[in-house]
Amino acid sequence: MRSICLFDIDGTLLRTGGAGQKAMERALTDVFGVPEPWEDIPAAGRTDRAITHDLFTYHELAPNEQQWAEFQTVYFRHLSSTLAELEGAVLPGIQTLLNHIATRPDVSMGLLTGNFREAARIKLQHYAIDQHFAYGGYGDHHHDRDDVARVAYAEACRHLEREVDPSAICVIGDTPSDVKCARAIGARAIAVATGMFTVDELARSQPDELYEDFSSPELFLARLDQLLPPPGSSAR
Repeated sequence: MRSICLFDIDGTLLRTGGAGQKAMERALTDVFGVPEPWEDIPAAGRTDRAITHDLFTYHELAPNEQQWAEFQTVYFRHLSSTLAELEGAVLPGIQTLLNHIATRPDVSMGLLTGNFREAARIKLQHYAIDQHFAYGGYGDHHHDRDDVARVAYAEACRHLEREVDPSAICVIGDTPSDVKCARAIGARAIAVATGMFTVDELARSQPDELYEDFSSPELFLARLDQLLPPPGSSAR
């Protein structure tokens, strides 16, 4: 196996119709009694740890370990419900894209997401695409997505049981933060405008490849071999 694709989740693989936000709102109300907790706090391209930190700061909350654990447990429970309630979907072309890559023994797929690990599992399982991802970097502990990228890189090396050349990694995401964190680990950055950022906005972050969407996944698949090092090239 010579190359890796690390996928973001929200806005890249799927859309949830706001299920994560709704679940966090309900968890804050249940655990802390906050009646209207979401106050225009940005979420796109950020980690769940950073988002919840801002929410707690805004509402002057300082949860202890027990409250933090309770908040997460309640959030995950609500997330399962809100995913069923709200209208979401796997984004165009993603099923085909993942299914095709899964047939290739030379490409491994992982996650690079701001979601808590358990939230990522719940979302991917709800949309029946969880089987494609055996490892990844998640938003449980870090505020900076660059740090999540470093964790994802380390997990990829652990999973493959070898050190991986960063140039053999593609990070696929829908925000400038995805492009930035790809650069932080020396990976290729693939941007797709299926989230809240337009093609023009993403272009300013200078990704290696930029797509309006993956409704024609063969375009990206055709480029994959050209983006990644050829067989026999040096790997760290």
